[in-house]
Amino acid sequence: MSVLHDLETTIAARKSADPDSSWTAKLLAKGPEKCAEKFGEEAIEAIIAAAKNDRENLTYESADVLYHLLVMLAARDIPLDDVLNELARRQGTSGITEKASR
Repeated sequence: MSVLHDLETTIAARKSADPDSSWTAKLLAKGPEKCAEKFGEEAIEAIIAAAKNDRENLTYESADVLYHLLVMLAARDIPLDDVLNELARRQGTSGITEKASR
């Protein structure tokens, strides 16, 4: 099992936790829209770190992005494997070709 799958399992367990005892539970209790907003904030922070060529901060912010992506997916009941399967489906396909097929 991957680190991302382990994190997904932890996030799923936090869905039923007391929001006062867990940041993940608190975020999920605020609803999918708040989870999406927080993901966006973290993505912007990663973009800024990348633009500044701040490798250390980009690494840190990228971890936040991945975590908040998994929280956002959990808030909408989308399993990580659905995303991974979509990536596998696209593997070996030109990005230009894949985009044109949408």
